[in-house]
Amino acid sequence: MLFTITRGLILAAIVFCSGAYAAKITQNTNARPHINLDGAWHYIADPYENGFYNHRYQEHTRDGYFKNAQVEQPGDLIEYDFANAATLNVPGDWNTQQDELFLYEGTVWYQRDFTLNKSRDERYILHFGAANYEAVVYVNGQKVGTHIGGFTPFEFDVTDVVSDGDNFVIVKVDNRREREQIPTVNTDWWNYGGLTRSVKLLTLPKQHISDYSIHLADGDSNSITGWVELNQPLNNARVTVEIPELKVKQTLKFTGDARQNFQFKAEPILWGPSNPKLYDVHFRLQEQTLSDRIGFRQIDTKGEDILLNGKPIFLKGISIHEESALHPGRAWSQADAKQLLSMAKELGVNFVRLAHYPHNEHMVRMADEMGLLVWSEIPVYWTVLFERDDVYANAQNQLSEMISRDKNRASIILWSMANETPMSDARLTFISKLAAKARELDGTRLITAALDTSSETDKGKSIDDPLSAVVDVIGINNYCGWYYKEPAQCAKVRWFSDNNKPVIMSEFGGGALAGYHGAAEQRWSEEYQADLYRYNLQMIDNMSFIRGMTPWILKDFRSPRRPLANIQDFWNRKGLVSDKGVKKQAWHILNQYYEQHQ
Repeated sequence: MLFTITRGLILAAIVFCSGAYAAKITQNTNARPHINLDGAWHYIADPYENGFYNHRYQEHTRDGYFKNAQVEQPGDLIEYDFANAATLNVPGDWNTQQDELFLYEGTVWYQRDFTLNKSRDERYILHFGAANYEAVVYVNGQKVGTHIGGFTPFEFDVTDVVSDGDNFVIVKVDNRREREQIPTVNTDWWNYGGLTRSVKLLTLPKQHISDYSIHLADGDSNSITGWVELNQPLNNARVTVEIPELKVKQTLKFTGDARQNFQFKAEPILWGPSNPKLYDVHFRLQEQTLSDRIGFRQIDTKGEDILLNGKPIFLKGISIHEESALHPGRAWSQADAKQLLSMAKELGVNFVRLAHYPHNEHMVRMADEMGLLVWSEIPVYWTVLFERDDVYANAQNQLSEMISRDKNRASIILWSMANETPMSDARLTFISKLAAKARELDGTRLITAALDTSSETDKGKSIDDPLSAVVDVIGINNYCGWYYKEPAQCAKVRWFSDNNKPVIMSEFGGGALAGYHGAAEQRWSEEYQADLYRYNLQMIDNMSFIRGMTPWILKDFRSPRRPLANIQDFWNRKGLVSDKGVKKQAWHILNQYYEQHQ
């Protein structure tokens, strides 16, 4: 009998068996009654996974850390103790909270007590905004589920596990990079581990609205459509959908089903960057009211143009990583979102690319409020194992969870399937299937991917990646002046596209250490970066099919790929703003360009 098996296949089996890939995500959790479990959690770092596996490398069933055992007799042998362990703040990454965990990749156990006044009339859903990367969740010593993927929400119904009175939750979080993961082992951002977004225990009625979708009908700006889904099929249930400001209300009748569609006439003011109009929308079931703020807009393409509400728009953008400008480490809060997006607005943008994974929900909700259009993507990044079915299932699940959470956000106009992936038949099939799935889940947005593949011809660079035929909007990453050619040569580069589709220059740029000055040809100087921007913008002006750009990147961000002492120090220095918030010369170049292209 063959006992050799990869860790990735083991994890895939765990996830599929726990049903995580088919899990539903409760919509709009912040508007639901809940117990907030954020704050200080006890933790134990466990690099050998002793709390999960015994000495035969078999999963513990009774004696693991998840039991939260206490010494009751003097002779008891228990080699862990959460009660006296140090704490980490949740939400947050462990890397920037404890010096000894800064470079750590592996397992950390989180533990928190909570008290519950349990009611027979409620269901209890343990909801996680995100945990990087694999989370195994236990409540009162019982495993309730497993989730894989570091940037999307997940939840488990724990109604039958929680008790009236004292309870505890323990989460095993493992952020080890593995070849078969999404993303894979090699990335250009910090692998922040931990419970990086909020944790809450939703306290919901036994029958409740679990999900909904609402948007303009296809091709009709005077018709609003969507659906409402209950957590279980009901007979003789009625749900009212109401938008008071538009003076519209419709009652949906459920007769043994869980989902009902709706459509009604209305004349909403259309959402856009110049007027990000949001409406209060109420969903009512019995005595329950669930409210959201929704914008209504149309996004489409016509030839090489992107149309917002029927009119061509040029996307003046910037790329952003989910790294805080207010504190070290992963961004997660509303304050983080406001700071990052305010920095972008000051630059003069109407569009942000949230790279290279789904950002926290505060970012997209804040973009709704601020009138910023959004490119949101999953981390199908660089050298994914495109031939493997389990890897595809993981990618599709992350796509589904991203769309499930954010389908009602007017700001999001582009779902991105991938970034800088090498050409192959397997890759084309993989990403094509993702695009088809995205369109199946949400037909109201455009599909894109960031490509770094183009052919060199006698005339110049040709955008001929076969993936161009799959997407609605083509993204191209190009680092002229940094990874090839000198900056001044970039202005002379000519691009060609026969795709008759809009193209976004999804990345260009180069590094500079804030405060480091020299001649224009001096690598790492602000002057070099500023010149690079000047010449790349001239190149872009000569690309007739370009309909937007998201230069790389708003702010310096941590990356273990960038060790150059006294320059990088584990920071990617391509930001227009330093990690300390200092604007570099290139910031002013791009700001002036955007001001001149109103």
